[in-house]
Amino acid sequence: MDTLRITDGRVLRPDGTVEDADVLVDRDEGTILDIGSDIDAEASETLDAEGCLVMPGLVNAHCHVSMTLLRGYADDKPLDAWLQEDIWPTEAALTPEDVRVGAELGLVEMIKSGTTGFADMYFHVPEVVAAIEEAGLRARVGHGVVTIGKDEEDAWEDIEESLDVAREFDGAADGRIRTAVMPHSLTTVDEEYLSEATAEAHDEGIPVHYHANETTNEVDPIVEERDERPLAYARDLGMLTDADFIAHGVHVDDEEISLLADAGTGVVHCPASNMKLASGMAPVQDMLDAGVTVGIGTDGAASNNDLDMFDEMRDAAMIGKLAADDASAVAAPDVLDMATAGSADAIGLPGGTLEVGGVADIAVVDFDAPHLTPATNLVSHLVYAARGSDVRHTICDGQVLMRDREVLTLDESAVVDRARSTVDALHERV
Repeated sequence: MDTLRITDGRVLRPDGTVEDADVLVDRDEGTILDIGSDIDAEASETLDAEGCLVMPGLVNAHCHVSMTLLRGYADDKPLDAWLQEDIWPTEAALTPEDVRVGAELGLVEMIKSGTTGFADMYFHVPEVVAAIEEAGLRARVGHGVVTIGKDEEDAWEDIEESLDVAREFDGAADGRIRTAVMPHSLTTVDEEYLSEATAEAHDEGIPVHYHANETTNEVDPIVEERDERPLAYARDLGMLTDADFIAHGVHVDDEEISLLADAGTGVVHCPASNMKLASGMAPVQDMLDAGVTVGIGTDGAASNNDLDMFDEMRDAAMIGKLAADDASAVAAPDVLDMATAGSADAIGLPGGTLEVGGVADIAVVDFDAPHLTPATNLVSHLVYAARGSDVRHTICDGQVLMRDREVLTLDESAVVDRARSTVDALHERV
């Protein structure tokens, strides 16, 4: 048996406790064989975790990974103007090769900050899939659909592409890649297309993922036209099931929170993007209290502007307290759960906890740093003090993706060089 042993660290257990223990991994199966201080087994390879906390890999439950190429391209603008004046025109100039380069850049960033799984909505999805397969991460991917401004033929082609991508790539990369049909939002895809795409997807067991209630501009038009809230409209279209998940959910009322809880539909909270675009403060504590499955995502690097889930956890805790007007709201243990098990549950991927028999998706965080001293409360430090750069090793599906800060599956320097030259050429075209 080909095994990996993570030695001499402290392990974060599913109940939030921390214990001194080693972790033994079956690299062939990508699963955890044992966790304990008395493991009596030799290993094919060891990873030193002295002074570190061994925790579940973080799960970025909503992003657009190739938007790393647009990092810093357009800042300090509201969402509608930002999309229509800057982002969408620039994305129209992206080639499949550009998307591959942007995906590789984002994957390096995620590996280096302890993220092992993510959900991604974009286009030229085959290029994203190829990058994920090489990088070794776990993901749920889909082609994002926008029908507004398109004629009927082009709109249906967009819907069919999302369905075809979901069918073709589900189970790719030895099962690490799953798929979803991904209409952009309830206001950027017309009703007939939403209805048809959702029905076809669900008939084939494919989940649906979309932006919802991100801004008041995504809420008010639906209320004015239909005299019902957006998530009631989504329910009517069959888009609220326990396999589906929405991004943002900033402007949800009590009735919509109940709809989400009753349906089992996951919500992905993107606090940094919501703050930067002044979209608002999601009522995360109310959702948690109602039993909604809540995950955390970074959104794209053009509206964040990074893919560091440690930053996102801190932001989620801080803005959650402001939204609730309660310093005890959205507490550190809940935030950590949202960024691991909550995110994994929301997007329907394995992972999020360290358990015998579970997948070996692991981040090893080095606590030997001034900003993590004294190590009074490790869970608190993960949420309020740790940084992505504190991750020493990253493992996904039992494979070491980063050892001692060196990414092993992608050539980091080559990826960065390609990204720089690609962006220069992109800016000239735009």
